[in-house]
This record gives sequence, structure tokens and C-alpha cells, in this order.
Amino acid sequence: MGPLTGYRVIELAGMGPTPFGAMMLADMGAEVITIERQPGFPGLRPVDPTLRNRRSIVVNLKKPEGVELLLKLCESADALIEGYRPGVAERLGLGPDVLLARNPKLVYARMTGWGQDGPLAHTVGHDINYIALSGALEKMGRDAGRPVPPLNLVGDYGGGGMFMAFGIVCALLEAQKSGKGQVVDAAMIDGAATLMAFLYGFEKNGFYMPYRNRGSYLFGCSNHFYYTFECADGKFVSVGALEVQFYLEFIDKLGVDKTEFESQWLGSPDQDVLKIPALEQKVAAAFKTRTRDEWVKIFEGSNACFAPVLDIQEAAQHPHNVARKTFLEVDGLLQHAPAPRFSRSTAEAPDVPRVPGEDTDNVLASFGYSADTIAAMRASGVVAG
Repeated sequence: MGPLTGYRVIELAGMGPTPFGAMMLADMGAEVITIERQPGFPGLRPVDPTLRNRRSIVVNLKKPEGVELLLKLCESADALIEGYRPGVAERLGLGPDVLLARNPKLVYARMTGWGQDGPLAHTVGHDINYIALSGALEKMGRDAGRPVPPLNLVGDYGGGGMFMAFGIVCALLEAQKSGKGQVVDAAMIDGAATLMAFLYGFEKNGFYMPYRNRGSYLFGCSNHFYYTFECADGKFVSVGALEVQFYLEFIDKLGVDKTEFESQWLGSPDQDVLKIPALEQKVAAAFKTRTRDEWVKIFEGSNACFAPVLDIQEAAQHPHNVARKTFLEVDGLLQHAPAPRFSRSTAEAPDVPRVPGEDTDNVLASFGYSADTIAAMRASGVVAG
């Protein structure tokens, strides 16, 4: 059983970071019950691993009886997750004051882009906007060109859902001591700013190269020893040879002129940063002489900090990932295995996502509602599924 077994979480269905954070908790064994707005089509399961490992119930929160039902469900819950704009839950009669009055130990997690307060709190936005205002997006890309947004991993998932899940677990631990719940204000802009922690020191200490702007820091895209390179077959490899011993092995395996490269490792007293663009071009030309898989054979087992750039299907078949069981298939859908891993509290294999409302009757019955009461709630439109 996972380390969060025994905890119950009520999730008001949302998008992006909200279900991702709920998945993190569910993967670790928490009982997650998702409250949906509309029933799905029987047999048509969502193709989305972030919706795995929970039960689904449809409740009409526009009806007072639906609101009361949710309040009853939360009386025995440890946490609630909502991803509405600030004030929406309050207008539904489901704000933290109401829920904490019914369950003083409840952890009430609120997932938004801008946070619960501030001038932009009620403004719409998406991942790219939140990481832009956090300072993260400005650092992504090359030279003086426009910033290049990454996949929505920094705002939505890393800075959003994962920080929300972390906040929930922190609040649950605190509640064990204090006996009191609290509100967790998880904002993607805050999370993205936190993920930038190491760069604040870089900027203060001037770790930017004088001939370039964007990307000209240690882990940016302006080094011949820390970048991706195209191979003869159009596929790519990655290099991260920062330390001198790894750098020297890298240039040895690559087969470039050592006399030109050997003193240009990071931090070398003889490093000439003005030479980096030319050195990068020569590294790029060298990699173009062989296919990606040919380079893999050359670098395999070395300490050159080298790895091929794989797509998802290739990643699932890589021997290292196979050995660690990093990926698995659930109902024919390739996806990640639960992470992180624990020595004793082993997470169970993921379950398929539920059709919205698939578990309405079972969930209500588990809370003590009779078949007649459930039928009456269905007839009046309070629940569905």
C-alpha cells in the first residue's frame, strides 16, 4: 500500500494541474473521489493518465441538495481540491469557511494560476502567462531571439499540481499536530518562481556570458558542452559535460581536436567564452557525421554525460527504463509508473480512469446512503452517472 493509504481527498473536477496533483496523491495510495459536473458516456473512458486511480461521482452543485451532499462527503475527508477562480467556490456555498466549519481538520487546497489575491487574481491566463510573469520564460531560448516556452511542465505541472500536492501533504502533517485544517493557496506563478531558485544566485553572481543574452547561463543553451545536437539521421543527442573530467572524456569520444578544446571546459582559467560559438559549430559538425544510434554505441558506458534524445515510445523501450519499470501500460495506454518509490510503502499498479459518474452509486452507498435515497437523488437531478 502507498504511503498515503487511509487519507481521503475530495477533488472538484478541473483541468491541468488540478487532476495532476490529485493523481500524485492517488498514486501514493490516497482515496480520491472526483466530483464531476456531467456524466460521461458509458464505456467511453478518458484517455488521460492524470485521471487514474480515483472514483468518480456526478453531483449537481447548482442545487442546494447537491451542495449539502458535498458538504456531507467532506465531513469525513482529509482534504479537498478545487481549481476554480477565486470566489467561485464561495458563490457555490463551498468556500473554506463553510467547509472548515463542518470539518475543522480539513485541508482545503486551492489551485490557480495567479493565486487567491493580488491585482491579477481574477484574471484569466495559462501556463505561458504564469511562467512569463515569474521570470522563468525570459531565461528560455537562445541569444537575443524571442523566449521559447517549454511544454507546460513548469507552470501547470511542476509549479502547479506538484506544488499543490506538496502543500496538501505538508498541511496534513501539520494537522496531525494541531488538529486543525487550513487553506493551501497553490499558485502556478509562485511555484514557477520557486523552481527558479538556483538562478537567483546565478544572476546575482553574474553567471551570464558577455557575448550572449538569453540562455547564456550555466544550464542554458549557449555552451558547446551543454546542449542538444543533431545527428546524421536527423535525430538528436544531449550533452551535459560540465565537470572537467567529464568534458575531457566527451571531447575524446567525440573525436575533435583536443588541442583546440581541452582548455575550454567550464571554469578553466584558460577558457575563452568568445570561442564558444565556433566550438559549438565544430561540435555540431562532428555529431552530423554519424547517426544517433552510432553515437550511442560510441558513448555507451562512458562518463561523458551523454544521452540520446528519445521520443516517448523509444523511452519506454530503453533498457534503463525497462529495468526500473519507469513506464507501464494500463488498458493499452502507455504511461508513467507511480513516483517516487518507497522501500516499504509500495504504490499499487494504476487503475484506469473512470467514466465520469461511473461510481456514483457505489460511492454514495459507501457513505451510508440507501438505494432508495440514491434513487430519489437521481430522480431529482442531484446526482447522475
